[in-house]
Amino acid sequence: MEMFIIPLGTCSCPYEDIAPGVRDGTMVELPVPAYLVKLDDGKNLLVDTGMSRLHITDPGATWRGTGMNEALVPEMAPEDDLETRLTELDVRPTDIDYVINTHLHFDHAGNNELFERATFFVQREHYEFATGHPSFPNRYWNLPKLKYELLDGEMELFPGVEVILTPGHAPAHESVMVRLPESGNMVVCGDAVYTQDNLDHESWGGQADPAAAAESAAKLTRIAETENAILLFGHDPAQARRFHQSPQSYR
Repeated sequence: MEMFIIPLGTCSCPYEDIAPGVRDGTMVELPVPAYLVKLDDGKNLLVDTGMSRLHITDPGATWRGTGMNEALVPEMAPEDDLETRLTELDVRPTDIDYVINTHLHFDHAGNNELFERATFFVQREHYEFATGHPSFPNRYWNLPKLKYELLDGEMELFPGVEVILTPGHAPAHESVMVRLPESGNMVVCGDAVYTQDNLDHESWGGQADPAAAAESAAKLTRIAETENAILLFGHDPAQARRFHQSPQSYR
């Protein structure tokens, strides 16, 4: 099994939205990743799909006129198009067999529409919450041509790939454990933990349900300790600089 961390641009926002009380008043450029996992049976799995490529030419494509999330400013270069990044790995959208969405926000499900052949996995409770909800722009993922398999709780989806319930950022948010033979265990946190600062300062006020988010973070921390796993945070600029980005990989 092999995993690629795929960079898909950044999204600027006030840091108090991410880790209140740490660097309030500071704007930060948050990395937006997706993850390609090449499974042992030759199938291709994506974890999240990043922001829509519409933002390359139109940063306001998602939120303009909605009165929501006006402080979020996507920044994408042409090479940050997910299809372009996959092409660098000799992978086409039709080569993607599965997609796990940690959740259905615009920066985690923005390119779902590209993968008509894939089976999408998302928690049932989350899917039902997000359907029709303006905070989860349905135009990117709630599409008749896409096939969703709705999950009810934690499970091993594929050998070496497990979903972990981590609510708090959103109802039934899920994180993903990937057990790599050489690099070891890695947990894609999604937005259960945005950055290391959330853990270091116990700063959860930027989450929809701070108490649940704190519990989920504690759960992930326990998993990291007991499973000797690395936590890959959702949008940590410092961590993104430390880890190999696609086309380099972890095996």
